[in-house]
Amino acid sequence: MAVIPTLVAAPLDRPVLVGYSGGLDSTVLLHLLASDARVRRRGLRAIHVHHGLHAGADAWAQHCVQACLGLGVDLDLRHVEVERGSGAGLEAAARAARHGAYAAALHEDEVLALAHHRDDQAETFLLRALRASGVDGLAAMRPWRPFGRGWMWRPLLETGRHQLQAYASGHGLQWIEDPSNDSDAHDRNFLRRHVMPLLRTRWPQAGDAFAQAARLQGEAAALLEQEDARALALARTADPACLQVAALAALPAARRARVLRRWVEVAGLPPLPARAIAPIEGLITAAAATRGEFGWHGARIRRWRGLLWAGRIRPAARARMAWDGTAPLPWGGGELSLEPALAAGETFEDGDAGAAPPFVVHPRMGGERIALPGRGHSHALKHVLQDLGVPPWVREGLPLVSDRGGQLLAAGDLALSARLDAWLRRSGRRLRWNGG
Repeated sequence: MAVIPTLVAAPLDRPVLVGYSGGLDSTVLLHLLASDARVRRRGLRAIHVHHGLHAGADAWAQHCVQACLGLGVDLDLRHVEVERGSGAGLEAAARAARHGAYAAALHEDEVLALAHHRDDQAETFLLRALRASGVDGLAAMRPWRPFGRGWMWRPLLETGRHQLQAYASGHGLQWIEDPSNDSDAHDRNFLRRHVMPLLRTRWPQAGDAFAQAARLQGEAAALLEQEDARALALARTADPACLQVAALAALPAARRARVLRRWVEVAGLPPLPARAIAPIEGLITAAAATRGEFGWHGARIRRWRGLLWAGRIRPAARARMAWDGTAPLPWGGGELSLEPALAAGETFEDGDAGAAPPFVVHPRMGGERIALPGRGHSHALKHVLQDLGVPPWVREGLPLVSDRGGQLLAAGDLALSARLDAWLRRSGRRLRWNGG
C-alpha cells in the first residue's frame, strides 16, 4: 500500500470544500479527505469549475460527477466565462474565473482546500523570481489564508508530485490528464518540462530547496507584515479610504511602499503595479498644496488637503431622474432614500398637488446655488461643499435633488436647503445618501 502523504494541518476545524479538477493532484486530495472520518464529520463537499476551454471539458465534468458519486461527496458543478481579452493571458484569466467561482460557492467560515504541492511551490518561487518579485512574492503560495467568506487551505504543500503519483497508483485512482500540460506555451509548463529536470541533473534536491526558500521568505514576510500593519494603523483616518500624507511621508520609502500595497489590498482594490510606486511617491513627498492622482485597472489614488484617497473609478451619473420618494433610488453606485419613505400619493409639501413625482435627481453641472437654513440669501453650491471640506471624489458622485420647478433642495445628504430642512423636520423624515 502506498504511503499516505502528510497533510499540512489546518488551524481551524471547519467544513471543507475541495477544488476538484479531476487531475492527479486534486483526485488524491479529495480521496485523502474523503477517507478522513474527522473531515467527514465536519462536512466535506467538492467543486468543479467548467471553463469550457477544451473540447473535452464536458467529459471532464462528467468524470468528476461520477468520481464524487463513488466517494459519496456532494459536487458543486459551476460553469464560468473566461475573459480572453483581459491582457493578463489565458492561464491567468482562467485562474481568475476559477477563483471567482470558488469565492461565490464558499459558505461562511468554510475552508477551500486546493491541491497545490511542493513541486508547484518550487515552480511558483522560480516564476516570481523571474518577475523580480520582492519578499511577499517569493513567499509564493501560503498554506493557509483568508479567502472569500472563509479560508483557503493548501494541505499538500509539503508533499512532492512523486508521492501523489505513488498514492494514486497504490489506491487504483483514476484521473484526467490535461493535454495542455504537454504544451510549452505556458511559462509554468516550460519550467516543469525543461528547466526543473535540467536543474535536478546537477542539484537533485532543487525543487525541495526552492520550496524551502519560499517557506523562509514567507516567515520574513510575516515579520514585515506586523510592522506594516502598525504603520498603516498610524496613518489611517476615520475614513478607511483615506490616509494621512504626513504620516506616510515620515516612513522610510521601502516601508511606505509596503504600507501602500497593504492599504490597497485591504480596500479590495486591484494590486498596485510596480510602476505605481514612483508616481504615488511623488504625490506623498510633494508640496503641501499638491493635488494629483494615479489610476490603474479601474482604481485611483488621489491626494487632496493632506490626505491620500484610494477607491474605484465610478462612471459619473449623467441622467436626470424623477423620484417620488416612496423607495430608494439607485444612483451612481450608491442609493438615495427618504426615511421613512413617502407613501404612494403623499406630497413633498402641503399644496404640492399633481400626479408627477415631487423630486428630480440630477448630477452637478456647475453654477448651482442653494439657500441654506438660517441664511438670508443663496450660496454657490461649489463654495458650500468646499467650506464643508467635502473631498472632490465625493463631490463628483453626489446626487442633487431639486423640486419640479428646478429649485435646488439638497446635495446628497451633505447640504440641505432651508426649505427641505424645514419639511424634513415637520414630517419627521431624514434624507440619506449612501455613496456606495
